[in-house]
Amino acid sequence: MKLFRVINPGFFTTVQDLGRQGFLKYGVPVSGAMDDFSLLLANMLVTNKPNDACLEIPLIGPELEALKDTQIAITGGNISPQINGQDIEMWQTLKIKEGDVVSFGKTRNGCRAYLSIRGGINVPPVLGSRSTYIRCEMGGIKGRQLKTGDFIEGFNSAKVLDVKLSLPEDYIPTFSNEAHVRVVLGPQLDSFTEKGVETFLSNPYTISLEADRMGYRLDGSVIEHKAQIETISDAILPGTVQVPPNGKPIITMKDAQTTGGYPKIATLITSDLYILGQAKPKDTVYFHEIALPEARRKLIEYKRRLRMIEKGFCK
Repeated sequence: MKLFRVINPGFFTTVQDLGRQGFLKYGVPVSGAMDDFSLLLANMLVTNKPNDACLEIPLIGPELEALKDTQIAITGGNISPQINGQDIEMWQTLKIKEGDVVSFGKTRNGCRAYLSIRGGINVPPVLGSRSTYIRCEMGGIKGRQLKTGDFIEGFNSAKVLDVKLSLPEDYIPTFSNEAHVRVVLGPQLDSFTEKGVETFLSNPYTISLEADRMGYRLDGSVIEHKAQIETISDAILPGTVQVPPNGKPIITMKDAQTTGGYPKIATLITSDLYILGQAKPKDTVYFHEIALPEARRKLIEYKRRLRMIEKGFCK
């Protein structure tokens, strides 16, 4: 069932869900939403399943014409969403009528918005996920970003519900041009001098223009290696912080390769990865050390927070 026609595709709009799990050993990246927290909340606001596919909309959003009555929600970074040229509120259920035009303006904060549609986006799943991985032309709409003239399809079984949900202000994340993220040091900490580790933890880094869904190259103070820095390639996950010979760190993101040989100074904790998903070039990143037991507690708190919202904090 065709729900929207793409009038203008925006900068790099793709279909994403929570990603492909269990295929790293075959060389297939996780992919999925760069800010999974916002995607989960977008789905909650239209009573979708957590893993239903949404549109991920970075920096410059698309223009979409509604072909049917439906419901949507828009979360994540504020890219000035509008319906028929009128500004609309984010983080709530929105009714869409046939003929309405959903569009986006300037980025006010963050980097990526998420647009959920009641029932989810109907594209063929690949390896258990509808997420777009462009480097392999996998998932989404023909393995690519949206193009003018595309149709966004839904499921015939999805009915418009007579509900309007909104997220309490206390749960709405704020995004700025400074990203403070917590990291667990290692696993190749012995590849760096004490000075190098101190430099990493005590200095701000700037996201360079070489930043995409695969990873962010950072500019800033050089991290000092020990004399021998060659390592055997091993596993990489989203949130890994590698340091190549030039001493400038690279943070791997959702479309990152599955192995790499640069020594890894740290790994972002899972519950902070969405913060970097909303960071953009020229934003500043600060790294803060956290112990592994505390990282586990933060993950438990993050999951508890989502459960609390799901159980009725949207009203």
